[in-house]
Amino acid sequence: MARPASAASAGVLLPAFTLWWREIVRFYRQTTRVIGVLASPLVFWLVIGSGFGTSFRSGGGPGQQHYLDYFYPGALIMIVLFTSIFTMMSVIEDRKEGFLLSVLVAPVPRSAIVLGKVLGGTTLSAIQGLIFLIFAPFAGVHLAPLQVLLVAAVVFLVSFSLTALGFAIAWPMDSSQAFHGIVNLFLIPLWLLSGALFPMTGASGWIRALMHLNPLTYGVDALRSLLYPGAPASFTLSSSIATLVLFSLVMFGLAFLMANRRSKRPPA
Repeated sequence: MARPASAASAGVLLPAFTLWWREIVRFYRQTTRVIGVLASPLVFWLVIGSGFGTSFRSGGGPGQQHYLDYFYPGALIMIVLFTSIFTMMSVIEDRKEGFLLSVLVAPVPRSAIVLGKVLGGTTLSAIQGLIFLIFAPFAGVHLAPLQVLLVAAVVFLVSFSLTALGFAIAWPMDSSQAFHGIVNLFLIPLWLLSGALFPMTGASGWIRALMHLNPLTYGVDALRSLLYPGAPASFTLSSSIATLVLFSLVMFGLAFLMANRRSKRPPA
C-alpha cells in the first residue's frame, strides 16, 4: 500500500530539518569560523579596494565608480563562496565520526540527507553574506526594501548552488586535505573570473568566454545591478537570475546523484 503524500513528505522534511538545524548549531558554536568568514572578505575589500582605488575607474564621465565600490559585490560573493563550499566539510567530518553512517542506515531517504545538508550550508552562507550588507553604506549603497529582497534572493541562489557543489565534491571524499586541494582548484579561478576583480568589457577574448561560462559571473552581475542601478551591466537582471536558478537545479541534481551513487557502498 502506498503511503499518503503527507506521510511521505514528513519522511523527507523532518530528517532534512534535523540535519539543517544541526549544521546551524555546529557552525555558530565555532566562533573563530564565524569571525574568519566575515573578517577575511572585509580585509580583502578594504585593502584591495583602497589599493586599486586611485588607478581604477569602471567607466568614464560622472557615472564612474571608485574601485572600493566596484569591488563590494565581489567581496560579498567571496563570503558566500567560501562559506558555502567549506561548510560542506562537515560531510567528511560526519563520516569520520560515524554520524553519517548512522544516518545512512536509518530509514531516511537520501533526498532528505542532501536537502538537509545543502539547506544548512545555504542558510549559513546566505546569512553571512547578508550580514556584510551592514557595510553597504560605506560603498555608497542605499537599498530600498524591494532591493533588499532581490539581493537576498540572488544571495540565496548563489549560496544554494555553491553549497550543492560543495556537497557533491565532499561526498566521495574521506580526507579533508583532499577536499581542500580540489576545492582550491575551483574556488579561486571561479571567483577571479566572475567579474569580482575586473569588468568583462576590458578582458581579452578568451577570458571573456570563460567569464560567460562561469555561473558566478551572473551572480556578481546581478548583485552589481541591484546595488548600483546606474552602473553598466553585462546581462539583464532577469537573465542572470534565470541562469542562477538553472545552475542551482543542476548542482542540486548532481549532489543527489552523488549521494545515491554510493548507496551500495556506504561510507565507513
